Amino acid sequence: MSLAQILAVVVFAGMFIAIMRGKIHRFVPALVGAGLTAIVILALVDDGPRSLWHVLRLYDFVDPHWWYGKHAAEAVSGDGPEIGGVNWQTMIFIGGMMVMVEGMGAAGFFRWLCLLVARLVKYRVVPILISFMLLSAFLSMFIDSITVMLFLATVTIELARLLKFDPVPVIIAEIFAANTGGSATMSGDPPNIIIGTHFNYTFADFAVNTGPIAWISMIAVLGLFYYFFRKELRRQAADNPPMAADQYPQPREAIHNRRLFILCTAIFILVVILLVTHAQTGLSVGLIGCIAAALTVAAGFASRGGASHAEILHIMKGVDWRTLLFFFGLFVCVGGLEATGVLEMVAERIGDASGSSLIIAMTFILWISAFASAIVDNIPFAATMRSVIGTLAYSLGSGTQQPLAWSLALGTDIGGNATPIGGSANVVGTAIAEKEGYRISWGRYCRYAIPATVLVVGLCNLYLVLRYG
Repeated sequence: MSLAQILAVVVFAGMFIAIMRGKIHRFVPALVGAGLTAIVILALVDDGPRSLWHVLRLYDFVDPHWWYGKHAAEAVSGDGPEIGGVNWQTMIFIGGMMVMVEGMGAAGFFRWLCLLVARLVKYRVVPILISFMLLSAFLSMFIDSITVMLFLATVTIELARLLKFDPVPVIIAEIFAANTGGSATMSGDPPNIIIGTHFNYTFADFAVNTGPIAWISMIAVLGLFYYFFRKELRRQAADNPPMAADQYPQPREAIHNRRLFILCTAIFILVVILLVTHAQTGLSVGLIGCIAAALTVAAGFASRGGASHAEILHIMKGVDWRTLLFFFGLFVCVGGLEATGVLEMVAERIGDASGSSLIIAMTFILWISAFASAIVDNIPFAATMRSVIGTLAYSLGSGTQQPLAWSLALGTDIGGNATPIGGSANVVGTAIAEKEGYRISWGRYCRYAIPATVLVVGLCNLYLVLRYG
């Protein structure tokens, strides 16, 4: 390895270790790593300024085809692997969706939906477990699983206190369902957005390729979690007879501004339609994110007859700027590994280990991704491996890129279920439970999540081999 490659690896490893320790917010080591990576590229890489310019990719913003039509950042071409760098499509899309979700939360949409589902199943505990798992999986196909768990866990605890059952089993099941459902679409989980925008895949590409196994897996885990928790929840329900219907919280109580509720619901439906059809319309996911944010701010004005600067500031605070800075720093660090040739070396080693067999390569990437995502954040892992996939696919031959990409997406999305720190939804769900007095220990969480994770990853492995092998 050259000095540039060694330093790039040291910087990236230092950033990764700092993120894993969790002593400070992850955006700080990511930005420090980005600064050091930029110095390494400028000082030690041939044609350093040009390489750094390609890593930062600021030219994307002035390219009309990046916003509308065929993306400037394309998939692996016949001339060689794609040059990566900062994935602005991912960052802008996630930022825009954060604004939209903040508006939907303020309108009471998520709490209304949870209470409506609970009412439809007549506030019975076991049906709540099943229906909330399905609701978690469905919502996570379109919006951030962090937001899904934020509202689902809160409403689950509210219902648990009312119906006098332990909310921990339901929250564990909801977390698993959120990560599994998120694997079905491009917008479902941050790793999918990173992979999809990097390779120029569409919403339909994910829905057709990862969607079937995601919902096959959901059926399997529904049965598994029902088997795990049915006796405990039924016993608790039997010990607490049902109340009169008017004593339960009503869905309409969640709506404080009916006009804002209707507008935000319409915006959500529109954004889902734009995501599903963006391959046909030519709208990039970054532009869709901008549309979602702009319409949400406009809805705030329309619902109040004109919003104040303070209200607009409140909506903008709903954007997790630290997470977006983390994405930026992470992409720069990974771009440094690519610019110095480290990722090409990793891809060559994986290719050698697989013996140029697509089946072995898919299996290796799936299980390594799942294992790694169980112990570290799956976002930096996906961002690192996306470029490895591109280089590996180029060496294995045409037609191998998509199967490898689906292996990475499924591995990172599903593997994160195994531990309380494997995914952002896990951290949020367990944190809310602990804040409300329901601590979820590692032992209790892993007792149910690890067998379910192994089952689903095994199903994914079988699916990948049968469909693409």
